[in-house]
Amino acid sequence: KPQYNTWIELMYNQNQIDIEKYAQDILANDFPTGIFMIDDNWQKYYGNFDFKPEKFPDAAGMIDRLHKQGFKVMLWIAPFVSADSPEYRLLAKKGYLVKEKDGITPAMIHWWNGVSACYDMTNPEAASYLEEQLLTAQRKYGIDGYKFDAGDVNHFTGEYAFHDPTANACTFSQKWAELGLKFPYNEFRTSFKLGGQAIVQRLGDKSYSWHASSLLIPDMIAAGLLGHAYTCPDMIGGGEFGSFLNIDTDKFDQELIVRSCQIHAFMPMMQFSVAPWRILDKKHLDICRQFAQFHEQMGSYILQVAIHASQTGEPIVQHLEYAFPHQGFADCHDQFMLGDKYMVAPMVTKGTHRTVKLPKGEWRDDMGKKFKGPKTIEIEVPLERLPYFERIK
Repeated sequence: KPQYNTWIELMYNQNQIDIEKYAQDILANDFPTGIFMIDDNWQKYYGNFDFKPEKFPDAAGMIDRLHKQGFKVMLWIAPFVSADSPEYRLLAKKGYLVKEKDGITPAMIHWWNGVSACYDMTNPEAASYLEEQLLTAQRKYGIDGYKFDAGDVNHFTGEYAFHDPTANACTFSQKWAELGLKFPYNEFRTSFKLGGQAIVQRLGDKSYSWHASSLLIPDMIAAGLLGHAYTCPDMIGGGEFGSFLNIDTDKFDQELIVRSCQIHAFMPMMQFSVAPWRILDKKHLDICRQFAQFHEQMGSYILQVAIHASQTGEPIVQHLEYAFPHQGFADCHDQFMLGDKYMVAPMVTKGTHRTVKLPKGEWRDDMGKKFKGPKTIEIEVPLERLPYFERIK
């Protein structure tokens, strides 16, 4: 199933009316249901896990309605705690916050949304307490899981005292990610030493550019080789909201959104954030819908490959040099294998023509034409086409 994240459409104005409208627009535009992620600023403040009552008059009812429409619902969270809040005072008293090097004063950590205290994830009691807060929110609202954001090592720029005297910022990041193992629906952008574990790793934020699109395949391959089989290639078109503000549709490169969508369609996961129906004309929207539905149709195979990855550690998205060693694919960065059955050659640059290198064996392309490799071919790739080759033998 595709994923839908409210970040680009709503930014910090997460609210019940617009969230339900986003979900209704998904259905009205005949896109598949899937994972629905409510992003940052739904909660009263950081460290609190209740919806803002002024923005969400009926949060439990909203989530119940999303479930009835066919969605699973995840909430954005971070390990930070707003200073001068009841939660901060309680956690400071319990000793559950990262401290300054004096080992007494709760540390104030600078991150992208300001300055906050932070759960000390190296403290097992603090981690258990946070887990219980998240489970309580699940029971209260009926949510399915969490997007665990902001576990970045680079926020810890000073000297700190952790509960575990041998710990450092990397340990913190590891323990933050290990919390996600308790929740079957999870997503992380950053973690440490968690390769081979049952967590969803999203690539770092990509820009709205052809260059960023060209990095999706090599970055996904690298993630898989590092043990992160269940990886999401960021958001379709990129995750920077500024790219989609005040769009001039006459100048906006709709082709890039379509090609980004096509790359995602053959990945383990595909995630929308900017609403395609807001930024695309009918022609380009129809193509994106087609490939969102195609991804859903590939579901049983993707799940099969994911199960294989869980048993063997093998990547889901594979470099051709990995799958076909010593056949000259070391420098091939714009093709990939999805499991051992499909070789995918999407457009990662602007245009409608590309070269494809086929490995040894017999292959059938997306239009039914058969080829025998090894062979290099030139193909036409109109906007509505995503070239892929099924291994027959």
